[in-house]
Parts: sequence; C-alpha cells; structure tokens
Amino acid sequence: MEDAVGRRIRVIVVDDHTVMRAGVVALLAGEPAIDIVGEASDGREAVGLVESLDPDVALVDLRMPVLDGVAATAEIVAGPAATRVLILTTYDTDEEIERAVEAGAIGYLLKDTTREQLVDAIRSAARGETVLAPRVAERLVARMRRPAQVTLTARELDVLNAVADGLSNIDIGKRLVIAEATVKTHLLRVFAKLDVSDRTHAVVVALERGLLVRPEQRGR
Repeated sequence: MEDAVGRRIRVIVVDDHTVMRAGVVALLAGEPAIDIVGEASDGREAVGLVESLDPDVALVDLRMPVLDGVAATAEIVAGPAATRVLILTTYDTDEEIERAVEAGAIGYLLKDTTREQLVDAIRSAARGETVLAPRVAERLVARMRRPAQVTLTARELDVLNAVADGLSNIDIGKRLVIAEATVKTHLLRVFAKLDVSDRTHAVVVALERGLLVRPEQRGR
C-alpha cells in the first residue's frame, strides 16, 4: 500500500544506539508503504541527511551526541525541507515532551510502541497530523489543566499574610508602614494574579497553591 498520492513514504531513522537504530529499520523493512532512505547517529548528521535527501518523515531520538534531538528538530523544521519530525524515545517527562513540541516535532512516541502503532504514526505524520503516544497525550492534557504558576512579590505576600491574620486594610497599612491606598493596590494585583475577586478567596487560593504559610505554622 502507498500513501494517498501513490508515493511511498520516505523515512530516515536517527538514533545514536546502533542496535536500537537497526531494530527500528528492521521493524519497518517489510512495510510496503515506507522506504528507509537514510540513517544517522546524531542530530547534526540528521540535519545533513534531511538537507540532502528531503525525506517525508524523520524518526528522531532525543538524547544524542553532537546535537540532541530537540536542537536537531528545531533546525530541521526551520530549514527548507518539508520533513516532519517524529520523536521516538524512551523519555516521557514533562520537560522533554514540552521541549520537543516547542521545537516543532509533529509527534512524540515512546520506544515501547508496537510496529502497527509506529507505521500508523509515520503515515499520520507524513499527512501532517499530530501523533502522540497515549501516555504523552495524558501528560500534556494534565499539564494544560494544571493551574498556571503564580508569583507574588514580597510586598504582595506581606499584604496577603496580613489579610490571613485577619487585619483590615488600615491595620495592614500600619503594620507595613504604607498607605491604605497602597494596600488596596497590592490587593488588586493579588486578585488579578490569583483570578479571584475577594480577600477570603485570595487567601484560600494562595494557601492551596503553597504561596502562603498558615498563620499557626509560621515561626516553626
């Protein structure tokens, strides 16, 4: 079987481990829709292969010498070739996934993927479709659902701690030696950062996110 336009999908395999690279090549050797047109053992070599061979898909490992998979992906995507980069790796940490996706990889697979899954992924990547291993997709969704990291300034924390202590704006001003209007300004900024509309909710959210220490725990 060939692709939608009657042309076999041209693929290069990039991995610094010779045995692993040979295994992937052997896995795909019997697939009539795919041609393995080149192999590379590091990211720099991969970029050169893409420039000379213009493959449809590059199967790229992440951790390699000379130029790692993320850097190679960025160079390939920025180059003139229309090659789609499909990461094939053993690493599935949030940082690794995010770096690869930001570099322009169209897909992210783990090396425990089956032959059928790998072939389907290559076909999808060649069509320009995003391909993610189930575990990777779950991690990305969880990361997207996670509340954005909020950073409060030292003064904003001082004001919020005082709110947690039950002080009014006037009393907070006296404690911190600032005007009441300044206290209100700090609170408005805190509300905006935490996406809340009142003092009580601000304290609750800040405690949930670990931005504040409960009054009874301070000084321990």
